[in-house]
Amino acid sequence: MATGNDMKAHTSTYGSFITLLKWSVPIVAVIALIVLVLISS
Repeated sequence: MATGNDMKAHTSTYGSFITLLKWSVPIVAVIALIVLVLISS
């Protein structure tokens, strides 16, 4: 197990992950919608 309690680094990493998730999920959804529209037409 890790010996340090590096909460500042953990909080920063978690914040970056959540920000990335907030941007990537809608982008992937739009790409999937475009692909579905192209397939159905």
